[in-house]
Amino acid sequence: MKKKNKTIIIAEAGVNHNGSLKLAKKMVINASKAGADYIKFQIFVPESLSTAFAEKPHYVKNIKNKSQLEMLKKLKLNEKDLFYLKKYCVKHNIKFLVSVFDEESLIIFKKLKLNLLKIPSGEINNIPLLQSIGKLKKKVILSTGMSSLKEINDAIKILVSYGLKKKQISILQCTTEYPAPFTDLNLKVIHLFKKRFKLRVGFSDHSLGIEASIAAVSMGAEIIEKHFTLSKSFKGPDHKASLTVKELTQLVKSIRNLEKAFGIGKKYLTHTEKKNIKIVRKSIVAKKNILQGEYFTTNNITTKRPAIGKSPNIWSKVLGKKAKKDYLKDQLI
Repeated sequence: MKKKNKTIIIAEAGVNHNGSLKLAKKMVINASKAGADYIKFQIFVPESLSTAFAEKPHYVKNIKNKSQLEMLKKLKLNEKDLFYLKKYCVKHNIKFLVSVFDEESLIIFKKLKLNLLKIPSGEINNIPLLQSIGKLKKKVILSTGMSSLKEINDAIKILVSYGLKKKQISILQCTTEYPAPFTDLNLKVIHLFKKRFKLRVGFSDHSLGIEASIAAVSMGAEIIEKHFTLSKSFKGPDHKASLTVKELTQLVKSIRNLEKAFGIGKKYLTHTEKKNIKIVRKSIVAKKNILQGEYFTTNNITTKRPAIGKSPNIWSKVLGKKAKKDYLKDQLI
């Protein structure tokens, strides 16, 4: 078994900047400090993403905007903002990532000259968009919320048939609900994805807390994506289901600790264990006083700490031997 590669951790800013460049900049700084590898923003043109009569998702019913379109207009970052944030990420030593929702957004992505693109779950069956993405021949991360195995397979086929190499695709298990209940996360599908698609597999985690993400890494997820916010009390669709900065920091720390614990898939004596052998293992010792000439039996010898004498692994060879001298109780044989 090979040593596990470093897990890619994506801090999903999403629309938790509430359309404010100032807030987005603060999110970049905090995601970097938390130790995330990427911070991800969303590119969308509201009029291209939603009709005027599309309803808001049930989890944002408390937001006052009458329609989804009105809500999206207030959450959008413009092209100038995105170019600024790309440079700002370089300054703060974190990678800049975006997801696209429409053809117009894809044009902005091309202008940004990025090498990696996120395809949201809602676009997995958007054939014209997938075709256009395939033509770019850029690496993609495909989220699979609300989809069947057939739909995932079809999306991969479209991307590949339009120019992408299959190895350029990563797929994320995802449950599209905010927050997603633990009973619906279906983490074991990570194993199925790896076996079925033979691609890099990760987990886009919409559940509360950090437990599910940590479990996913232990099950083989190589990418973790998690929404975060500067305050769960902010108004907006995703804040309440997002991690705080403190929680994001703990998530990164926990995953990095877990990576250290994976090892290399071989059993070996570690450096930290070596110093404990003499203290924890045992030696063959006299169970009671033994006179010279007596035979060693289970009645007069036993094993006790420390391991500085004859090892118990030669126990059978010692039994039946004649004592060449006197032994006091607990004396090493």
